[in-house]
Amino acid sequence: MTMIGNSRIHLSLGDITEQRTDAIVNAANSTLMGGGGVDGAIHRKGGTEILEECKIIRKTKWPEGLPTGEAVVTTGGRLKAKMVIHTVGPIWKGGNEREPELLASAYRNCLALALKMKIRSISFPSISTGAYGYPIEKASRIALSTVFGFAREHNGIDEVHFVLHSQHDLMIYDAALKEVVQTGFTGLD
Repeated sequence: MTMIGNSRIHLSLGDITEQRTDAIVNAANSTLMGGGGVDGAIHRKGGTEILEECKIIRKTKWPEGLPTGEAVVTTGGRLKAKMVIHTVGPIWKGGNEREPELLASAYRNCLALALKMKIRSISFPSISTGAYGYPIEKASRIALSTVFGFAREHNGIDEVHFVLHSQHDLMIYDAALKEVVQTGFTGLD
């Protein structure tokens, strides 16, 4: 555990759908209709309530789909978490199409929405590092430095968990955490 401002940052190996934080983050696709990976697992385990709320969001706020870097919230359905914050991370295209900025935006917008909803604890997966192909070494530094920057500027979120699905990913996030703490590296450089 690492403290930044009033927030505790945790790294762990596990299943994001089993987290008991107030909210979990879904690395969604822009349709918000479920999919593979984390997205599919959250929709399957959380049940139809999540999908029904996503359909309403699509009809009312984002009829063309949720833009990359934006975030919306739904119920947690049958999940242990009360809420799900859905965000769309960027597809990796080599790093020259604003991918770092868009990834940082996804994390920042999730945290801003959590703060607005008075969510005190939140769990993130490693956004964009699965099917979207973002190199996890780069993504982990952006994720952690964005969360650190947000926690320094805002009070209200007590715990931020990064829930990684493999020992390899956890080791990369642990190394990135040490780098960000020691150097203040942003991952956007």
